[in-house]
Amino acid sequence: MKQRINHLRTAPEAINLILQLEEYKKTTGFDKKLIELIKIRASQINGCAYCLDMHTKDARAIGETEQRIYCLNAWRESPFYSEEERAALELTEAVTTISVSGVPDDLYERVRHHFDEKQYVDLVFLIITINGWNRLSISVNNIPGSYQPAVEK
Repeated sequence: MKQRINHLRTAPEAINLILQLEEYKKTTGFDKKLIELIKIRASQINGCAYCLDMHTKDARAIGETEQRIYCLNAWRESPFYSEEERAALELTEAVTTISVSGVPDDLYERVRHHFDEKQYVDLVFLIITINGWNRLSISVNNIPGSYQPAVEK
């Protein structure tokens, strides 16, 4: 396998736009572990090995447990996730596969039970962002394995 295109060098303006969405997530107030769970779950659905490598490493670096990372694909059958996390994960699945069933009203109500309107929209933007990264990484054939989490200062 080899990377098809160096997207960072080829389209830096576009990369800067998606990086602005990444920066926005820091203003949402969401727990970093929840953000990584969302990124991992969307990447599992999309089959993005590069993003799975990155976000599982990032999750471990901020203290997420191996057990919760390993069972994320089966979160419905696992007791390791809070009701708030479950709502966010279900929304992640619905938005990631939006052409299948959309976002049903009952799901919207479950999510809104835990998150206000602003948080709901912020969750959707988080999900949109990781889906964009997944599609870019898969399209340019980013190769997983070399990513190392940044050291927090």
